[in-house]
This record gives sequence, C-alpha cells and structure tokens, in this order.
Amino acid sequence: MNKIQKLSILSALPVAAALMAPPAQAAERPACPVPTKAEAKRSSDTKTDKPPRGAAAIKGVRVNHIPKGFTYGQVGVNEHDGITEYGYQWSDDRSDVNPRQRSLWIRVVCWPKASELTQLKNAPFDIGTFSDDAKTVKIGRRQVLTQAGDGALGHGRYAGWVERKGVVVTVMASRPLVPELAKIIKGIELSASRP
Repeated sequence: MNKIQKLSILSALPVAAALMAPPAQAAERPACPVPTKAEAKRSSDTKTDKPPRGAAAIKGVRVNHIPKGFTYGQVGVNEHDGITEYGYQWSDDRSDVNPRQRSLWIRVVCWPKASELTQLKNAPFDIGTFSDDAKTVKIGRRQVLTQAGDGALGHGRYAGWVERKGVVVTVMASRPLVPELAKIIKGIELSASRP
C-alpha cells in the first residue's frame, strides 16, 4: 500500500465514523417501553388473559418476580397530557373488597419531564397519584416513593420511582403481596433501548 492509498483510507475514517454514529437526537431520547398498536387495542377492548401473561407481560420490561395465585391478567394503555402509561395487572377472582384478594399492577410511564423522584408527587397520572404522605425508601439500588394504597388503587402498598430520565415505573401490590413488594421491585428490569 503506497502513501496516497494510506492517506485516502485515513481521511475516509472520520466520514465513515460519522455515518455509522447514531444521530445525537436519537441518543438523547429516553428509552421507554411503549405499547404496540395491538396492545393499545387489547386495552381499549378490555380483553383479559386467562391464564395471565408471565415475566414479559409488558414489552420492554421483565418482571422477574411474580407471586403465585393469579387467575387472569389485563394490559392497560393510556395516552394523555403528553405521556404514555403502559402496564399490566395480574389478579385473582376474589372481589376488590376482599382483604385476601391478590392483585399486582406494574406500569411504565413515558413522561419526558420526569427526572427526579420528587416530581412524582405532581405527576399527571390518571390513576395512582402520590400524596404528601409518600415516604422515600431505598429498595435495592433504587430510591422509591411508597405509600398506602387507597381509593381506585385498592388496599395494599403503592410504590414508584424514576428509572431513568423520562421513564417512571409504578407498582401496586394488594395486602397479601405487600411482604413480597421489595422482591418484586428489585426484580423489575427495563430494556436499555426502545423495544
């Protein structure tokens, strides 16, 4: 290889690197699991899964600890105020007022403004807002807001955190599942990029 060939190859390297690099705009977007059109339709049609889905019930999210005893599940999708809420609820056949009812709801919220835990108290969620009574606790590597569930959420424990900029995760566990809540939270993994 002569000098001209070497110089020509070396001068082409920065151009090739620039062509292969992802656009800066794409790198800045928060990676947030978003529902497919089929999942949004299942949600609007209120279709249930019997038996419920497992660890990959929410595309882009892995739930490594799902307690036993659920009989059905349902996907939930809600888009409003510039955010997308995407989740799954596992439940048994007991009434919502039965203290033995087993229910677990995990939701991912794509909220571009989310960056700090304190913002969750003013988050524009339709269901599952955090009150001033919420406490900050450390569960595994995460700083998590937690409070008693009530009203539309049912009875149990409600928790939430900012997984990364623009991505919020919330978990609602009914009373019988509260002892497993830390294990459930520690076992939630989000994919690093858009699914």
